[in-house]
Amino acid sequence: MPRQITAYSNPLIKRVRSLREKRHRREEGLFLAEGLRILTEAREAGRIPHYLFFAKESARHPLVLALIAEVEAAGGEAIETMPDILSKLSGKDNPQAVVGVFAEFATPLDALDRSAANIWLVAERLRDPGNLGTILRTGDAVGAGGLILIGECVDPFSVEAVRASMGALFTVPIVQSGWDDFLAWLRGGPGQLVGLSLDTDQAYRCAHYTAPTFLLTGNEAQGMPDAYAAACDLLVKIPMLGKADSLNAAVATAVMAYEVLAQQRG
Repeated sequence: MPRQITAYSNPLIKRVRSLREKRHRREEGLFLAEGLRILTEAREAGRIPHYLFFAKESARHPLVLALIAEVEAAGGEAIETMPDILSKLSGKDNPQAVVGVFAEFATPLDALDRSAANIWLVAERLRDPGNLGTILRTGDAVGAGGLILIGECVDPFSVEAVRASMGALFTVPIVQSGWDDFLAWLRGGPGQLVGLSLDTDQAYRCAHYTAPTFLLTGNEAQGMPDAYAAACDLLVKIPMLGKADSLNAAVATAVMAYEVLAQQRG
């Protein structure tokens, strides 16, 4: 039976609110996800929150009822609260119907099966949580095997990144790795490393991609280091016909991923 919390000063409310900060997420090994769609995606992927917060008026929705039942069956706790408290937890004036607290998870690099997918996404020093979330959504859409984050990237479990992923955080494996470890792993088996670069004449639609294809996107502001570009099997360029010199990192990744998918599907 869900308990009720109606006080802002409740210790659990304070604890959950603190998860909006990276330091507290790291200390607790927990993160926040909000919204019925995202939590339903998580449930379908086998990820059940430790805590589920919901407003009374939401409890009649069949998907909320299903979430409550699975949280309690898994030994977690479902908590009825007020919209104002949900707003405090989510940091939004128009709170979602549900907020969940999940355990952080990660996939080790050596646990990846490169034969499991023809497309893999690799992002280097990605800084913007919206870009990270959007790239995860692209990965889900094209059936990518996972997203490999290289170097000091934005936290994939930040509230903003989780929100932007629209549930893809729970469906696309995420690996965090250093460049040297990634390159050594990649060269230990088949895999074409394709870098997005402005310093090439090779148009992205004229190139030939071989599976499994690993698409490398560099830092939003600086691009990828010269050493990383030199390690690529292929550098390709997306034509820019206007005054802008490049696309947004997440947009460029999506354009490339669909070109690779189109080629591989003939």
